[in-house]
Amino acid sequence: MEAGRLIRSRHFSAAIDWSAPWLAPWRVPGQVIADAARVGGDLPAALNAVRLAPRRFIPQAELPEGVAYESHIFATGGVPTREGLHDFFNALCWMRFPATKLVLNRLQARAIEAAGGVQGRRGPLRDALTLFDENAALLQAPEPLSQALLARDWRRLFVELRPLWSQATLLLFGHALTEKLVAPYKSITAHVLRLPMPDESPSDPCTPVVHPWDDWLAARLAPDWLATKPFTPLPLLGVPGWWLANAAPAFYDDAQVFRPPRSLP
Repeated sequence: MEAGRLIRSRHFSAAIDWSAPWLAPWRVPGQVIADAARVGGDLPAALNAVRLAPRRFIPQAELPEGVAYESHIFATGGVPTREGLHDFFNALCWMRFPATKLVLNRLQARAIEAAGGVQGRRGPLRDALTLFDENAALLQAPEPLSQALLARDWRRLFVELRPLWSQATLLLFGHALTEKLVAPYKSITAHVLRLPMPDESPSDPCTPVVHPWDDWLAARLAPDWLATKPFTPLPLLGVPGWWLANAAPAFYDDAQVFRPPRSLP
């Protein structure tokens, strides 16, 4: 019983290792917000205090019964937020990619309205939007890396072309994906959006948290294209520099994680 109380009383932010390479882009202002939430015990208040998102964060209890989450955000500007890692990383993504998150929310809300409400099945567009929002990653890389990833040629991608990863930028977008990596395990796999990401440029000095890819990405999220699920799987702990064990080439011999491409019928 005492152990159970201890686990429940431990604040979610205590589990975050901000030195992890995949959290580097989220460290500002994430660490400050997490510390404030731990002290005050109120994640929405800590998020609103920094005033960096185009939406307000509200307690989950303020979401009216029977109202869809995405519809409520679209109609009111309030993002229902629970205490915990999942909604914490979702909020950070609202700060880092505000224009992109606005587009995703608008498309979700319109799809829900067109369907007459939330249905048992989301349909191709809402499936793709949810996958993007929860599990996507963005990759800017030299063309040989991109081609090896598309081919799922894992040994070429991670071993033969390993030096090229110093020229690549990999950024997590999905908040469920980021939550998983708080307690990392080998099979965690991202869905990389198949777009040639632009060269990074300095972000607006007035909003230093916003990523320079945000407006560019938001402008390219066409519903018909997204419904095709234009993603490529990438086992994240295979990325050089992200996991100590992957320095050994044998790390990539695990076919349960680094799966070969499907054979054509």
